[in-house]
Amino acid sequence: MSIELEQTPALVVIDLQTGLKGYPTVHSFDDVVANSAKLAEAFRAKGLPVVLVNVAGGAPGRTERSKESGRPAGGSIPPEATVLLPELNQQPSDITVTKTTLGAFLSTDLDAKLKEVGATQIVLTGVSTTSGVESTARSAYELGYHVGFVLDAMTDTSEAAHNASIEHQFPKLGELGTTAEVLEALAAR
Repeated sequence: MSIELEQTPALVVIDLQTGLKGYPTVHSFDDVVANSAKLAEAFRAKGLPVVLVNVAGGAPGRTERSKESGRPAGGSIPPEATVLLPELNQQPSDITVTKTTLGAFLSTDLDAKLKEVGATQIVLTGVSTTSGVESTARSAYELGYHVGFVLDAMTDTSEAAHNASIEHQFPKLGELGTTAEVLEALAAR
C-alpha cells in the first residue's frame, strides 16, 4: 500500500470547512484536518498545487435522506458554514473551488484548473469518505487522473461505510497510503 507520486500531483482537500467541524465522525476530525494541513504545507513547499474545496449546497436530485430529513434536495448551506478551516492556512497560490454536488468536478471548473497547472494526479483528503472524497475520486479517475487516497486524512460518520469505501471502492479507483508515506515521498523529490 502506497501512493506513487506523479511529476505534478495536486493535493485536493475536500470540505474541511466550519459547518462540518462539529459532525460526529468515526475518526478524529481534528486529526483529519491536521494531516491535511501538514500535506498542504509540504505540497506548497515543493511548488505543487493545493486545491481547497468547500461545499455550498447540494445537487437538486431527490433522495431518501432528503425525504427523511425534510430538507429540500439541492438546498444551500449558510455562507458562514462554508468557510475553510484556518488550520489549512489557505494561500493565494491555492486553487479554491466551491461545489454544489457531492464531488468536486461536476459543479466546478476544477478539471480545467488542474489541467492549467499540469496536474496528472490528485491526492485526496477530507470528508466525508463515502461522499465528497469518493465522488471526487470517481470523476477524477474517469477523467484520466491518477488518484491517491490518504487514509488517515479522511473520515466519515459511519465506520462501516468508511471501511467499505477503503476496502472495496478505492482500490478500483487509485492507490492508498498514509500522511507519513506521502510526506516521505515528497521529501524524497
